[in-house]
Amino acid sequence: MDELEYDVIVIGGGPAGENAAQYAVEGTDMTAVIVERELLGGECSYWACMPSKALLRPIAVADLTADLPGVTTAHVAPKALLERRDAWVSHYDDAGQVTWAEGAGLAVLRGDGRLTGERTVRVSGSDGERTVRARRAVVIATGSAAHVPQMYADALPWDSRDATAVTEVPDRLVVIGGGVVACEAAIWMSALGSEVTLVVRDQRLLGRTEPFAGEAVLEGLRGRGVTVLLGTDVTGVRREGPEATGVGRIHGSTVTLTTSAGDLEADEVLLSIGRAPRLDDLGLDSVGLVPDDVTGGRLPEWLHAVGDASGGPPLTHWGKHQARLVGARIAASAAGEVAWEPDREAPVPQVVFSDPEVASVGLTEAQARDAGHHVVTSRVPTSSAAGTSLLRDHVAGHAQLVVDADSRLLLGATFVGPEAGELVHAATVAITGGVPVHVLRHAVASYPTAAELWLRLLEELPRELRTPA
Repeated sequence: MDELEYDVIVIGGGPAGENAAQYAVEGTDMTAVIVERELLGGECSYWACMPSKALLRPIAVADLTADLPGVTTAHVAPKALLERRDAWVSHYDDAGQVTWAEGAGLAVLRGDGRLTGERTVRVSGSDGERTVRARRAVVIATGSAAHVPQMYADALPWDSRDATAVTEVPDRLVVIGGGVVACEAAIWMSALGSEVTLVVRDQRLLGRTEPFAGEAVLEGLRGRGVTVLLGTDVTGVRREGPEATGVGRIHGSTVTLTTSAGDLEADEVLLSIGRAPRLDDLGLDSVGLVPDDVTGGRLPEWLHAVGDASGGPPLTHWGKHQARLVGARIAASAAGEVAWEPDREAPVPQVVFSDPEVASVGLTEAQARDAGHHVVTSRVPTSSAAGTSLLRDHVAGHAQLVVDADSRLLLGATFVGPEAGELVHAATVAITGGVPVHVLRHAVASYPTAAELWLRLLEELPRELRTPA
């Protein structure tokens, strides 16, 4: 068995793993290796963020042309849409990612990585097994896997990979779930020609956002012909002769779902009810650990976890942020130093590329009140600024700020409507920097832009918040 040695071993080559390796060794003479069993670049590059947004953007543009006089209405061309997706995922070829890694001085090993002892990883690949030892640190960046309850497993349902890599479009698609993946996939699958039904156990969509956000997305989905069944439980799933036909292909015969709203039949079922950190078969027991130790942060000083595997928000940008911090800590420790870090935890923004778009950061109003803050909110229609009203003729949604009345600091923000994803970063900066709302009022937005919505929101706050406490 071959034996190799590096300063840093990263198990998992998604964006978080790549960033951890890069930040750990850049500007130093240390070495790092990324161990990846699939495609370098991970879930985000091939199965999640990139393909889903590549599919959604042309659909959004076509929708926009239908709402703007002066232009000819565009229509989605399914074949071209899927070709655009294929281009953005590099036709599921990671040669470009490997070139980047090698250019950054990072080695890449193909295969399954498994801990076998302190700072020791066994890599099992098509070319055999190797033992790799880390002089300084091992980073777990193995991502997450879709949650598939046993009730569904025998029917071989689609997961998010099938939805983004779709090559066979089912005539009837039932989507189980009401979160981000479910709401986004319903849009592109409907545009590709599926008759889509969303089955949602909760009484609302996007349950972790402000209620008005989920209401706007519900209206948008129903407006494009998607059937949404709220407060509906699935109690049984039947499929005769399911077949493992491949990712993005219909997995056999008709599926029958028994639900509290009656039986549903579909040509395919997309299961979108959450993901779990991929920590099984990682050899944690060899160093006296269990998965809960990883997600709970109870790790020896040489072992780190980043991204979905850490149990935090399963968002690429958050995983990359974690990875930059961990990489910097490893590099600083090797130099006998302590890495600088901000004295407050970074807020986690999220954008849902739904119709309308939803973007949020920080605490919701309910979360802020539950945390004991003296809460003040302001909410305005997204159309209330000239800049947003100019973007399209019919602007759906609202925007809201959540403020601590005692400190005058922004606690959270939610934007629903066009350009929502671009508007939220200002809120992220304000929370990260601890900028009080009386100072934010003096950040002048250009006219007429969507950013003017900020002034409308700040002006709706009580007048006493316009001066320091």
